[in-house]
Amino acid sequence: MKSYTKIKDIPNLSETIKDAILLKMNPFEFQDLGKNKTLVMLFFNSSLRTRLSTEKAARNLGMEVMILNVNDAWQLEFEDGTIMNANTPEHIKEAAQVISQYADVIAVRAFSALKDKTRDESEYVLKSFKKYATVPIVNMESSTAHPLQALADATTISELTEKATPKVVLSWAPHPKALPQAVANSFVEMMQYLEVDLTITHPKGYELNKEITKETPINYDQEEALKDADFAYVKNWSSYNDYGTVLHQDENWMMTKAKLGNAKFMHCLPVRRNVVVEDAVLDSGQSVVIQQANNRTYAAQVVLKQILENL
Repeated sequence: MKSYTKIKDIPNLSETIKDAILLKMNPFEFQDLGKNKTLVMLFFNSSLRTRLSTEKAARNLGMEVMILNVNDAWQLEFEDGTIMNANTPEHIKEAAQVISQYADVIAVRAFSALKDKTRDESEYVLKSFKKYATVPIVNMESSTAHPLQALADATTISELTEKATPKVVLSWAPHPKALPQAVANSFVEMMQYLEVDLTITHPKGYELNKEITKETPINYDQEEALKDADFAYVKNWSSYNDYGTVLHQDENWMMTKAKLGNAKFMHCLPVRRNVVVEDAVLDSGQSVVIQQANNRTYAAQVVLKQILENL
């Protein structure tokens, strides 16, 4: 693996998931692999799990880690030909090349603004670093994708499934804020690579990008979609067609024990209790959100391991 900006960068998904599970059993087996190597983590947006799990993953491999909250430091310019006489003191062309001299791997986290679909889908932050940096790039969540989260999700399902083809349901849930589609997009893409029976359920108007969902079945009846599910992944996202809009906050779409049935409950966290999901689900043995969060470390670690092996 040369970089990890999208799921397609994984050369062999089944082997990568197996390796992540093995790393979980012995996280320090390759602690010399990253000796004298540095990971620079750039956060254009805040983070808890991604920041801590990726740093832990790097340190498990023996890497040094440097972290910069970019917007607290300075505003970068991404447009070519701009007369920089406003509030952007440095261009990405110089910044990416300079950071590359300090890093062996650069990890970037930059959310969508949810105002301009075309600009968000251009992935201008992530792709600018990939264009101008001279070292591998890792996507810690971008405007349209969260491939590290998706790899952790796939690892969790692989660990827990008791069936050759489990039924997996991605369900929309209400949320008071407009949230991006990145996690949902990557979860759908990842499940399409696995041997699972995937269904998406959401209210009408919350359809994701058809180029991502492709032929995945969509059921507008949440309870019907969840029938006999083995895994229920619950996540809010704002409208894609009416971009960034909260069309409504239908409380009836909150996940409950009655709707969950015997399925295992999944969520990327953080989660708003009794808005997205009721306490009775989160506090039950069916909730695997803590195991999911733990697997974030080993998803990041297997990615960094494969990148280091290619340096």
